Formats: sequence, structure tokens, C-alpha cells
Amino acid sequence: MSIEQKENAAGADEIVQVRRQGDVSIVTMNYPERRNAFSMRMRVALTEVLHRLMHDDPQTRAIVLTGAGGHFCAGGDLSEMHATTLQLLALRERIAVGVRLFKLIYTGTKPVVAAVEGTCYGAGLSLAAACDVVVGADTAKYSCAFGKVGLLPDTGILWTLPQKVGGSKARELMLKGDVIDAATARRIGLVSEVVASGGALDAAIEAAARFASYPPVTLALLKASLVNAGNSIEDACRLETDLNPLTRQTSDHAEAVTAFMEKRKPVFTGA
Repeated sequence: MSIEQKENAAGADEIVQVRRQGDVSIVTMNYPERRNAFSMRMRVALTEVLHRLMHDDPQTRAIVLTGAGGHFCAGGDLSEMHATTLQLLALRERIAVGVRLFKLIYTGTKPVVAAVEGTCYGAGLSLAAACDVVVGADTAKYSCAFGKVGLLPDTGILWTLPQKVGGSKARELMLKGDVIDAATARRIGLVSEVVASGGALDAAIEAAARFASYPPVTLALLKASLVNAGNSIEDACRLETDLNPLTRQTSDHAEAVTAFMEKRKPVFTGA
């Protein structure tokens, strides 16, 4: 059985499901009875799956992250929090898993597109904000609701939200915890594209497939540049100087130039 067949044969009871469509892997948070709440089991499983897709699966060139049952993710699993008393070290490890997951998405070598339907609250918003592109349904709702349950924002959103919407708007969203609609999310830059309800996944797969058609080495270096270039002008110029020559030496660059001259589509191999 091929990797694709094994992934497509995953049981419906798995909390994180993976299927492949061409060069795109679609990762689905599958906890619909809790609107895909970010339980410890969810965060561990999601981290394991994304680590494998990022580092051990060359057939995957782009990733779509979505949720089952008409919702993206409702945030932390409050029923789990109510039933569990953890010591400080265990709580730190719980947060550390979320941080590792955030870094996998945000600094990983492959582009990640979020497909958002329904609820995108708390840690769900953190996951979406970590993605390179967010495609949301016109009925989706977003909230940085951590403060309403007495928690600090986590899973990297203290970094990503100001990057996406600006410092002032990020402060407002975090302090108020208001629910915002799709049009507002698009206007402030949180969401890249708004589509009709039920269409987020298809649109996200389309976007991811476009990314997957680009040279993999160039995509990886571009993501690294975007992560590290924002610290200063010097950093941006250094990365441009250091990394551009590497892309010029790739076989994929030569193939792109040759394909252009021959008026055909390039075939990229990741070399």
C-alpha cells in the first residue's frame, strides 16, 4: 500500500486525519463533537503529523490545515481543563507542545494554508494566524478569546497576530476578545481570502496546489527569509545576499529558464 493509500485509509476516529491530493497534504482536526477543541491529544497528534509532513515526506510540497464538522477549532478544551489538575512543570510542557507546533507551521519549509469554516477561537485563531495564507468562509467567526477564560494567548499568537494585523489592532483583539466576522477579518489582514460558506477547503487546496507547483528549494528559502527578514533592514539585505545565489544554482531554476525559452510548463524536482 502506498503512503497516499495508507493516509487515505486512516480511521474516522483518528483525531488528526491526513489525505493527499497531488502534491498537497490535507490535515484535518477531527474532534467535531467539541468543535475540534485544542486538547492535549489534539496538539500532540497535530505536532507529530506536521513534523512528518514537513521533514519526512518529500511528496508533500504544501499543506492545508482544516477542521471537521463545519468548524476550524474552538480553542482550548475547557472540559479537559475542568477535569484535570496539572502541576507547573506539566503545564509548561503543555504550552511547550503548542510552541513546537506553532514553529512547525510558521518556520517550516513548506507553505501551510488554513481553510476556516465556522468557529476559529483562541488556540484555533493561533493556528490559523501561524499559517502562511488563511482562506475563510463568509460565515466564519474569529476571536482571540483567551482572556475570557483567564488565560494568556498562546501557540505563537503573541508574535503572529501583530505581524498580520499590526500592533494596535492585535492589542485590541487580545484585550477585548471580541468575536469578529469574516469581512472584518479580511479587512484587517487576518484572512487572505473570503469565500462562500462550505467553499473554504476547496479554495485552500487550490491555493496550496499553486504553491506546490513552485520549486521546493525556493519555497523553503523564501519562508526562511520571511521569518527572519523582519528584524531589521540589515537582516533583510543579508538574507537576500546570502540566499539568492543558492537559488540561482538549483536545477529547478535552470529548468524554469529553459521551460520559459521553450514555451512550456517547467517540471520541478526539488534539486
